Amino acid sequence: MTTALTPSRRQFLTGAAAIAVAFSVGTGVAEADAGDGLVRIDDTAGEADQSWLVLTEDAITVYSGKVELGTGVQTSLTQIVVEELRLRVGDVRYVQGDTLLSVSQGGTTGSKSIQNGGVQLRQAAATAYGELRRRAAAALHVDADKLSAADGVFRAKGRTVSYAALLRTGSSVLPLDAAEPVLAPRDYKVVGTSQPRVDLPGKLDATFAFLHDIVPAGTLHGRVVRPPGRNSRNPVIGNLDRAQAVEGFVDVVQHDRFIGVVAATEWAAARAAAPDTGITVTWSDGPALIPQADLPTALRDPANHYATVVEIDDGVDPLFAQADTVLAAQYFTPFQMHATMGASTAVADVRSQPDPVTGIQATIWSGTQNVTALRGAIAGLLGLKPAAVRVIYEESSGCYGHDGVDDCAADAALLSQAVGAPVRVQWRRQDEHGWEPYGGAQAHDMKGVLGKHGITAWSHLIYAPTANSRPSAGNPGTLLAGALKGLLPDPLPASSVDTSGRNAPITYDIPQHVEARLIKSFETTGPASAAPVAPLTYRIPRTTALRSLGGFSNSFANESFFDELAHAGGHDPLRLRISSLPDPRAVKVCTALLQVWDHRPRGGDGVGAGVAFHQYEVVNAYVASYAEVHIDATTGKVQVDRVVVAHDCGLVINPDGLRNQIEGNVVQGISRTLKEEVQYTGDGITSLVWQSGTPGAFYDVIRFNEVPRIETILVDRPDQPPLGAGEPTIGTIGGAIANAVFAATGIRVRELPITPDKLLGGTS
Repeated sequence: MTTALTPSRRQFLTGAAAIAVAFSVGTGVAEADAGDGLVRIDDTAGEADQSWLVLTEDAITVYSGKVELGTGVQTSLTQIVVEELRLRVGDVRYVQGDTLLSVSQGGTTGSKSIQNGGVQLRQAAATAYGELRRRAAAALHVDADKLSAADGVFRAKGRTVSYAALLRTGSSVLPLDAAEPVLAPRDYKVVGTSQPRVDLPGKLDATFAFLHDIVPAGTLHGRVVRPPGRNSRNPVIGNLDRAQAVEGFVDVVQHDRFIGVVAATEWAAARAAAPDTGITVTWSDGPALIPQADLPTALRDPANHYATVVEIDDGVDPLFAQADTVLAAQYFTPFQMHATMGASTAVADVRSQPDPVTGIQATIWSGTQNVTALRGAIAGLLGLKPAAVRVIYEESSGCYGHDGVDDCAADAALLSQAVGAPVRVQWRRQDEHGWEPYGGAQAHDMKGVLGKHGITAWSHLIYAPTANSRPSAGNPGTLLAGALKGLLPDPLPASSVDTSGRNAPITYDIPQHVEARLIKSFETTGPASAAPVAPLTYRIPRTTALRSLGGFSNSFANESFFDELAHAGGHDPLRLRISSLPDPRAVKVCTALLQVWDHRPRGGDGVGAGVAFHQYEVVNAYVASYAEVHIDATTGKVQVDRVVVAHDCGLVINPDGLRNQIEGNVVQGISRTLKEEVQYTGDGITSLVWQSGTPGAFYDVIRFNEVPRIETILVDRPDQPPLGAGEPTIGTIGGAIANAVFAATGIRVRELPITPDKLLGGTS
């Protein structure tokens, strides 16, 4: 498929009267350009203004910085907009994730698209509606409060005027007005209803254009030759003549350890890059990573720490010192990968000169979660100003965190710049599994005091690498290609709060001490330094944001240990949670599970049930999950039979979409709890494919026939702000399953994944 550049908003509006609700960090409203019907707003950097929303006679267009990653967010955000405009979902267009056109709303991450982006778009729509309403009042000669509107028409005293007619009366550029009133929830007609996903029809009939389908005219194909390990150095290229003999060969590109081949076809690029048919590259070995088997101990070793962060300190030391019963336990979760079902792909078109009209010199098509940050990082990689780089989001195969798509985009950009033509790079499965940044391994030291009526003191000590190494707008070294080119990544973060320490604190009414020891991902300039030293040398695999960041591991440890304490004290685990929670909303989601908990399998003989709760990020959505399992006595395999999730994320925008998100959390949570673990030896990843006859050479994930019955209990709160639902549930799944395994077997598994060998070996 050949894709042309999306027309600019200015081109779209040429000759049309319009209302634009605009975003500007600069000087305010300027004069309209003659004849184009659009008032422009320039920001302080001199770039063209960007709009949240543009209404013309012909189309109403939402410009969203939040992108559709397969989660249904496009549908939900559209519902929010059309509600304020008194329209229907099909009445608006949606332009997303384009640095030339869309407002920068940061990344589509952290369950914040509805929570933050929805609020912004709601207010933008209310601003536009307010302007239409004022025009309608003037046109119909009535007070604005006498008007009603539906389906693009205002009505008053038996007279009507359409939005289209009002838009013909002139152009306006309006700043988003936070004071413009929005609809009351009691008046919603679209929000709160299960609207069909707007992106699914094309996906179901195979007409949807994914990123993988984008092939601009003249596109060449690239293949990157990776080092054998993270720390391999001093590459020497051989057999160049053999690669040059491959039909369609264009060039070999090298920047230090970054080596790529460009050819006319993907097959030719693959042959020219393969060691048996094309170039060969010899490397010198670098230092090995911390051995995988040593991780639980090595993470706790002060020699691998660069900082200590106290997240919460309620002064619990005297409570532990005076206690009669103190319990302690250690937990561990391994490196896990995003394992995107479709390998990363990107297209880059880097020209020798900028476009004389737009100033754009490099156009990148990517499935990135943050077009603005990627633009800045790639600009630095190419030696261009950010204003000369345009990044366009195109839907890829989903991610739920920072996977390989940004790095793949950087590969394509470097290769395109070298050959002066568009280059498409499609990673292989081995590239994806072997070089994406992973969710970090974490270790946990837990202590708790048991009193007569429950838990009276709590301590959680976390050992964790960074949970966020996303591309930094000002540093091309945050991209894999940049690091291979010899650039350094950002210093490691100074805090664990809401990253690797996400959901480490508990929201139970228990005095607690929560402390994080931050792990060095790479060699630094000193024992307590977070700054990388050249040449970049990794101690552990590169880590980043995987769905819920540190929340999955921290909640697994918290909720498993809470269960241990409940059983040790003779308490019902769910009822102890309910009695320990001070927040009525938290109590409600836990109480909602009593109806299934009180009829659960009573445990033993390989069958059991468990529960877990957390409030996501300790301030957002509330989730309580129940899991039933059975364990095969011969094989030790755990099968999850049923999961029930009670969920409160405030105002529900699309109930069906919310259930989809919860179910996806459950499925991925089961997979990460029972199966997933990155394998490596030396400084190279070995789990490079989905299936293999070689132990340790594949990455195992849940199969369709292992998905359990999933039930949801939605607690809708129209009077409360909407909260994100893309991540909260997954954090409760590990604890719920581990607690169910304990109920079924009496074995307390404190290390994920819960594999048959851990159960048959009787680990507890």
